[in-house]
This record gives sequence, C-alpha cells and structure tokens, in this order.
Amino acid sequence: MKNDNTYNGWTNYETWRVNLELFNGDDEAWRHGSSDGMREFAELLIEESTDEGIGRDYALAFLQNVDWQEIAEHYQQDEEEEESILGQHAYTHNYNG
Repeated sequence: MKNDNTYNGWTNYETWRVNLELFNGDDEAWRHGSSDGMREFAELLIEESTDEGIGRDYALAFLQNVDWQEIAEHYQQDEEEEESILGQHAYTHNYNG
C-alpha cells in the first residue's frame, strides 16, 4: 500500500502551509523567484521575527520538509499560463480588429 502524504494538492502539509502563509496572495513578487530565494526569504523572515529558542528552532525545522522547487514551479507555471492567455487575447483583439 502506497503512503500518500499529499496535502490539498501539494507534496505535503509543510509545502502547502508555507505557500499559503508566505507566498500566496503575492504572486507577482514570486513569478521569477527561485526555490533557493524563496527558502532564504522564509528563513530570514523567521529569524527576524522570532527570538532565539525552541520556537525558532521548530519553525526552521518545519521549513526543512518544504518542497521549495514545487512552490517555485507553481509560480513559474502561473506566469506561463498568464502569458499564454494575454497572447491569445492580443491575437484575438488584433484579428477582430
């Protein structure tokens, strides 16, 4: 029996939650973001907003299970779809004159 750990269409809970809490709703900022840049942003946010201690340690450990590549590809795919839609709209507009 295969163990399915996916969560709401994402690799796992951690990936879904980090995308939802840190990146979702600010699509424009992450359209050209790299997975490394997203990870660094999340780590910096935690380090700057929490005191040293167990809470920070747990938050940083939580990030270790995030599929950063999946999040980056999600925003890249959104950008490609938007460009395709805009291109089709421009073609239709010009064609119909």
